[in-house]
Amino acid sequence: MKKNLLFQLIVFFCIAVSASARNYTVSGYIVSDKSGETLISAAAVETGSNKGTLSNSFGFYSLTLDEGKVNMRYSCLSYASVSVDFVLTKDTVLNIRLKEDNILEEIVIVADRIDMSAKSSQMSAINVPAAQIKSIPALFGEVDLIKALQLLPGVQSGTEGFTGFYVRGGGPDENLFLLDGVPVYNINHMFGFFSVFNPDAVKNVTLYKGSFPARFGGRLSSVLDIRMNDGNSRKLSGSASIGLISSKLNLEGPLFSENTTFNISARRTYLDILLQPFMKQASEGELSAAGYYFYDINAKLTHRFSDNDRLFLSFYTGDDVIYANTSDNNFMSERTTKTKMDWNWGNLLLALRWNHIINNKLFMNTTMTYTRYRFDLGIRHSQESRYTDDGDFDTQLGYKSGIEDIAAKVDFDWMPNPDNEIKFGINYINHRFRPGVTAADMKDSESGISIDTAIGDKNIRAGDISLYAEDNISISKLLKINAGLHYSAFMVQNKFYNSLQPRLSMRFLLSDKFSVKTGYAYMSQYIHLLSNSSISLPTDLWVPVTKRIIPMNSHQVSVGAFYNLNDFLDISVEGYYKTMNNLIEYKDGATFLGSSTGWEDKVATGRGKAYGIELLAQKTVGQTTGWIGYTLAKTDRTFDRKGEELNFGKTFPAKYDRRHDINIVVMHKFSERIDISATWIYSSGNCATLGMYKFEDENGSEHIYVNERNNFRYPDYHRLDMSLNLHKKKKYGQRTWSFSVYNIYNRTNPFYVYPSEGRLKQITLFPIIPSISYTYRF
Repeated sequence: MKKNLLFQLIVFFCIAVSASARNYTVSGYIVSDKSGETLISAAAVETGSNKGTLSNSFGFYSLTLDEGKVNMRYSCLSYASVSVDFVLTKDTVLNIRLKEDNILEEIVIVADRIDMSAKSSQMSAINVPAAQIKSIPALFGEVDLIKALQLLPGVQSGTEGFTGFYVRGGGPDENLFLLDGVPVYNINHMFGFFSVFNPDAVKNVTLYKGSFPARFGGRLSSVLDIRMNDGNSRKLSGSASIGLISSKLNLEGPLFSENTTFNISARRTYLDILLQPFMKQASEGELSAAGYYFYDINAKLTHRFSDNDRLFLSFYTGDDVIYANTSDNNFMSERTTKTKMDWNWGNLLLALRWNHIINNKLFMNTTMTYTRYRFDLGIRHSQESRYTDDGDFDTQLGYKSGIEDIAAKVDFDWMPNPDNEIKFGINYINHRFRPGVTAADMKDSESGISIDTAIGDKNIRAGDISLYAEDNISISKLLKINAGLHYSAFMVQNKFYNSLQPRLSMRFLLSDKFSVKTGYAYMSQYIHLLSNSSISLPTDLWVPVTKRIIPMNSHQVSVGAFYNLNDFLDISVEGYYKTMNNLIEYKDGATFLGSSTGWEDKVATGRGKAYGIELLAQKTVGQTTGWIGYTLAKTDRTFDRKGEELNFGKTFPAKYDRRHDINIVVMHKFSERIDISATWIYSSGNCATLGMYKFEDENGSEHIYVNERNNFRYPDYHRLDMSLNLHKKKKYGQRTWSFSVYNIYNRTNPFYVYPSEGRLKQITLFPIIPSISYTYRF
């Protein structure tokens, strides 16, 4: 009898404990009420327990709570918060629509976002809304995503006016650019003056400078994650704009129903069209056509089968094109000579993505991608006789290079409880490297010579596989940790490289407004960019590691403090120290001229280090917004390996080592009709290598003596840009006139410095440049 009573008490106790510990999951999507666009990093918080989460890259959230009465509050930057009260008695799906809010209510909204950011374990990451990018003054009025990011601490531009991207002492090939999850190998138009990313097609931009989550890999210095707009599911909308050098068109809307949406953006420059009549007149008819232009096309198709299944198709293509056709009719010799040149380079990207909610705690994203960068140059020179083929010839020269990837990956977001947010996945990439190949086809009727040949390396194939797992763990209110592992393997030319890369971030929440964070990341990189220039040229070549050139790797440690001042000002300070190994630099006098043949003999392998402090004060509420950023940094290189010494084996400053960078960005909205913005930039001068004096050898040949690499520093750089936008509502939409001035006080900043007649002279590229553009949105 006692045993039965004891058994009944144990059963009753277990039932009571299980009942008291019963919990359920609230999950769903958070979208914009106006457009139906999913919202990234929107906050979902249960106010009673103060447990919360953020929506993922596809707007999905999941939060497990105790049974009972709950108050869910949803918020996102620039949207009005929404509260939902209900009794949680089972797993519940709540799809939330947030309405855009005005400036006065925005103060409350941003406070939620700041609190969630302060409590996050992630550091060295910055999220930049697309609307903010479009508000920044721009060269020639062309708003550019990369140039906007250059205004952030830790990011340097390199040369004035170019979209160079140097993060925390790293090189231009050490950044991973992702457009809807697809790597982009060439981010530049017009030799680097503009980037390939059209802001009209962009929804969200996140830059990781350190403390990298385990899901990212393959580069040493940064990850730029760019997400394209899905498309307006409520109505057809769009915009059209015309500026000094380009025009843009954007269309989005539902296709047949709200379940299927599309978004398409196109951009093209037209300087070649405007100058065509003048070029023909100047050439007296010999030059039939010549010019340069670039274009971009972004497109995305989204279909929702159900709340559990969605399909996305993303597409991008963009090219730079230089062309010239000449024709010379010689009536005396009765012959016609023609020359034609076609030179184009660009990217092609395609991604097919399937989102599937396996259950209310497990989200799966499966992706197949294709990306290609190619460079093609073709020249044809021919001569034809009018009545006979004597003396006729036809010569064709071509050059091709590029890289092509086919990839597949699957990612999982698993949220078993509010204290654990687990991500894991696998990715495989098949690389095909196309080194520079020169082809020649020559036919001469008079001599009878016929040549058809190709010179260059064969295609190189490589396999790249990576696996990762990370967990965002809430230990207590004070301590939150993101711990992960990233494993990668690279197979090329019967050589196998692999790397296990630990990642760790920790956050100590000292108060609701103040936290201290620290992080460590180990990164490996298996591909290099061969370049002879400080600016981006289409002849730059991507090449893989080899038996002789081993993978690059880096270790980065960072620590920072984050403080929110009265929900008014967000202040952060971060320090970092990074070491880089197996870096490559070109040997003195080495040149590739667009060919990778024998490149291993023309480079040296060394190491580098970078360290610095970054400060950011950002105001995101009210009519006046903006930020002040300051970077104090140093980066150097050492190449002292025997037989590969550079700078006599002594340490030297890296090409874009700059001690100080200051960026001030201010935006003010006077009313719904008028807003202005201004940026002021200051930086220490870039490094350059200048000869000390000239001398002649015993053969009378002249040489220039250089005592060390990067032995000269350009003068300090600074400029002020301003823009004014005038908006007016029309019957079917809104028109905007935009006026901007680049380098408003006409500072003669050095683009290039060279010695001449015993003194230094400089070339200035951009004086004061006013611009105007017109945009109509509907």
